[in-house]
Amino acid sequence: MNSNLETIIAGCIKWNRKSQRQLYQAFYPYGMSIAVRYMKDEAEAEIVLNDAFLKVYNNIEKYNRGQDFKPWFRKILVNTSINYLKKNKNLAMKINLSEIEHIADKENILSRLSYKDLIKMVQSLSHSYSTVFNMYVIDGFKHEEIANKLGISVGTSKSNLSKARAKLKTLIEEQLTLNNG
Repeated sequence: MNSNLETIIAGCIKWNRKSQRQLYQAFYPYGMSIAVRYMKDEAEAEIVLNDAFLKVYNNIEKYNRGQDFKPWFRKILVNTSINYLKKNKNLAMKINLSEIEHIADKENILSRLSYKDLIKMVQSLSHSYSTVFNMYVIDGFKHEEIANKLGISVGTSKSNLSKARAKLKTLIEEQLTLNNG
């Protein structure tokens, strides 16, 4: 960890407002890039991100300074996002195994879309699909971990991932059709 971040964290432990502001400013873009993937819009993402920063400030003394700060912060942010979705009952997880379909990947299809387009597509999914997609594909959770954190079955997690991929495939193909004429 660099000495500037060490100083900021030491200040946060002492509830120094300037240090808290510096930590917020330093990690806001990183945090927002994660929160926006879980929420439907930037306003919701900012609410969750601010809640996560509050949790960071309240628990900063538990942070192991021998490890990188980003993974610790990311874990808090992902958990805060999931808790927000649960609290707001946006995770109506359903399973219909008969609807699971195998998705074939096309080479270089994503290279023709911007990051913003992809984020908008993920945000357009239902909360249950986008949450499982983010946790599995982007944040690297296993289905067992997702099921445990969300209070769903492993089968539901797999089903929601499959459905999310299918919907994203359709959205990407529609976008490419629009872009190509």
